[in-house]
Amino acid sequence: MDLQPIKTEHAPIPRGPYNQAIRVGDTIYLAGQMPIDPITNLIVEGDAAVQARRVFENIAAILAAAGTTMDRVVKTTIFLTDVNDFAAVNAVYAEFFTSSPARSTVQVAALPGGGAKLQVDAIAVA
Repeated sequence: MDLQPIKTEHAPIPRGPYNQAIRVGDTIYLAGQMPIDPITNLIVEGDAAVQARRVFENIAAILAAAGTTMDRVVKTTIFLTDVNDFAAVNAVYAEFFTSSPARSTVQVAALPGGGAKLQVDAIAVA
């Protein structure tokens, strides 16, 4: 099995021993993306919609580096620190995912880094 790391400077640099994404054959597994600005490397300030937009922009950048697009995402998992943000995140999600991938959404107690309202991981095909 050939594991190909995917890296781009247009998405946040991992803060630990992991890659932004790994490609195995035609499948691309994205690490959970936080609302981190890749230029400042800080969590963006704002409500859940603002943070969701940054997360999905980060995902799009990683997918572009892998040679694919948001339309090729087949599965996402959304981790929310407050399930009451679901509607706001869902509205932004619909702007980025016109193909309506399978999805799970869960509320979590907290996310690393402090101040993040969500994290999203994804699986896509090339």
